[in-house]
Amino acid sequence: MSRENIWRSYSPAVMEELEKVNNEYKLCLDEGKTERECIDLSVKRLEEKGYQSLEAVKEANQPLKSGDKVYSVCMNKAIAAFHIGKQPLEAGMNILGAHIDSPRIDIKQNPLYENEELAYLDTHYYGGIKKYQWVTLPLALHGVIAKKDGTVIKVNIGENENDPVFVITDLLVHLAAKQMEKKAGEVIEGEKLDLLFGSRPIEKDESLDKEEKDVVKANVMSILKEYYDMEEDDFASAELELVPAGKARDCGIDRSMVLAYGQDDRVCGFTSLFAILDVEEVEKTACCILVDKEEIGSVGATGMHSRFFENAVAELIALESGESDLKLRRALANSRMLSSDVSAAYDPMFAEAFEKRSSAFFGKGLVFNKFTGSRGKGGSNDANAEYLAQIRKIMDEGEVAYQYAELGKVDVGGGGTIAYIMANYGMEVIDSGVAVLSMHAPWEVTSKADVYEAYKGYKVFLKAR
Repeated sequence: MSRENIWRSYSPAVMEELEKVNNEYKLCLDEGKTERECIDLSVKRLEEKGYQSLEAVKEANQPLKSGDKVYSVCMNKAIAAFHIGKQPLEAGMNILGAHIDSPRIDIKQNPLYENEELAYLDTHYYGGIKKYQWVTLPLALHGVIAKKDGTVIKVNIGENENDPVFVITDLLVHLAAKQMEKKAGEVIEGEKLDLLFGSRPIEKDESLDKEEKDVVKANVMSILKEYYDMEEDDFASAELELVPAGKARDCGIDRSMVLAYGQDDRVCGFTSLFAILDVEEVEKTACCILVDKEEIGSVGATGMHSRFFENAVAELIALESGESDLKLRRALANSRMLSSDVSAAYDPMFAEAFEKRSSAFFGKGLVFNKFTGSRGKGGSNDANAEYLAQIRKIMDEGEVAYQYAELGKVDVGGGGTIAYIMANYGMEVIDSGVAVLSMHAPWEVTSKADVYEAYKGYKVFLKAR
């Protein structure tokens, strides 16, 4: 099927709205570079739109009614927002589900060491990355330090123009003959991704009988103590993440694209959030889920495999009509979901990896993947034909530009999403998202037109009967 480049159809009024959506999207990318930051900004925007926490609603002990807006947060890393519809929850929901974790480099729990008067932080990469892409790149340190007295200190170093940035070094090309002979996956090894953190020794203290052994490490700790009241042992209960330093930017001489870190999958996460914030009265309950840990298998308490979402829906049903496990099962089985996750954009520079007839293209709208997985569709949800027909009708009636795609040529590679997990409840699920160039790289590229069409598509889906 041939789809027209949607840019050609936009009026000046639509272009104005497109830029508005994308400007807000870029602000969210800058504000939400970690899963915790994404939850903070989501809660802020939801409450501005009248959403209440599930705990507050339960405390008020009032039954749910159409038009109520509720959200539930799990461990500051996942969130589910619900706009209650006219129909009972038992009739099912229209669900948008995206993940807000992205490939990055994490700091280990015993990380700080000195080597030849250089201070380093030991790291462990998170998710699927090309390790060589993360060297000689300005990096920012984000996260939290949880202290034994219960206080949690937020860390964000490297984003302000007056902040220092950090770097992982690489071998100079003049001495890299043997390194250049290695396979790409071995050029930089995981244990070589340690962060250069400091080089200045602590000032001498005349009262000391002997010199400090690790003088640079000592100076680093004195700085951390000054700014964060941090002891070295506090690294054990810290979650610190390295991400590319810098803001989301317009890309291309025509400003038609966005270049930013973390667009897999925050481009779908934030457009899903925008959609539920802007949707008005709904027939079925509208739901937006933003979860953690997809990049490492959707595991853990904040990943989609957890019971967090199921528990939140059970609480809503109890508030709506009294507790009933059967009603919960019906609510989940009768639901429809868009697993809002990105797709690989066709890249002419690497055409050999794609099957052109089944690829997603920039400027052609929201992408639907009937299946993902790898090889023989392993690990895929593989949506029903009847559900695809419903989706086509919803998108066509909403005048949303959309396209169909697969993830590259058969047997070339593959990937998965949270779709198959939610399908376990018996609901209809299909993957849908935005095409991305350089996926999983420190800086990824999307089309502003596709971002806008995703927002439109998610919004009309939430309003569908």
